[in-house]
Amino acid sequence: MTIHIGIIGTGMIGEEHARRITLQLTGATITAVTDVDQEQARGVVERLGLAAEVYPDGASLIASEAVDAVMVTSWGPTHEEYVLAAIEAGKPVFCEKPLATTADGCRRIIEAEQAAGKRLVQVGFMRRYDSGYQLMKEAIDTDRLGAPLMVHAAHRNPEVPERYVTPMAIHDTLIHELDTFRWLLDDDYKNAQVVFPRKTRHAHSQVADPQIVMLETVKGVRIDVEVFVNCRYGYDIQCEVVGEEGVARLPEPQSLQFRQSAQRSNEILMDWKKRFADAFSVELQAFIDGAASGTLGGPSSWDGYAAAIAGDVCVRAQESGAIEPILMPERPAFYA
Repeated sequence: MTIHIGIIGTGMIGEEHARRITLQLTGATITAVTDVDQEQARGVVERLGLAAEVYPDGASLIASEAVDAVMVTSWGPTHEEYVLAAIEAGKPVFCEKPLATTADGCRRIIEAEQAAGKRLVQVGFMRRYDSGYQLMKEAIDTDRLGAPLMVHAAHRNPEVPERYVTPMAIHDTLIHELDTFRWLLDDDYKNAQVVFPRKTRHAHSQVADPQIVMLETVKGVRIDVEVFVNCRYGYDIQCEVVGEEGVARLPEPQSLQFRQSAQRSNEILMDWKKRFADAFSVELQAFIDGAASGTLGGPSSWDGYAAAIAGDVCVRAQESGAIEPILMPERPAFYA
């Protein structure tokens, strides 16, 4: 069975996903695309040689009989509208993060999905599909480390544009860690605090950088995350889990080691697309397979909602400097 996918949003990530589906993955074909920039959408069709129609908007694409499943890679504020429309149409939908820009928006999606009576949404938290994080998850689940006590992590980018402002360090950057740690630890958050070290001279006036986010989970695990989005030297994701019986550190990405000019060195990635290239492929193949079988797995609407709740509290903690409580509702049996 070949799944016919319609893509809403053909910018950088939308085009990357279309390329993967067309050139690397199996079981799916792109039959429809749309973007607010229609020329961009037509350009993707032409560059990838797609036999796909360019639709005037997301609503008409979702309603099309030529589309079996929907991929939402458009601007974040549009996600809720398109995911809800896909659910109403009974079509599986892959939504890049954020699921919605507010926790209330995520809750509306959850309510619609439960009313539909089946899982129709997969959220694009690709780190769950990264081989290094998978190894860490296995070590924790098999009790190799004993009970987790602490997590030390960092999320560093070379630089960010002028439009990147302080709350985006949470909603656009930390959001991946907020999902990953819940999944790794099988735990929810209890509270959050954000502190600001000395500001780097490389940060523009609208962003406080770096930041340190401190989280406590319901089980008592303490987590600290350095968010440094103007580190200059590369794209660097670090994670270390400290348990009662040992420590697990996220593996470094594979790279060639050089011995040259009296130095030993390894190149450092500058691009998040390369760092998680394999994870994106595994993630999208899982969505294709789930859409074909009628049983989606992977990060759910509930996971998107949980990350949004924690993210909103972290932004509040940025402003207050206080330890802010994170109040998570009880997980519905539907998402058990």
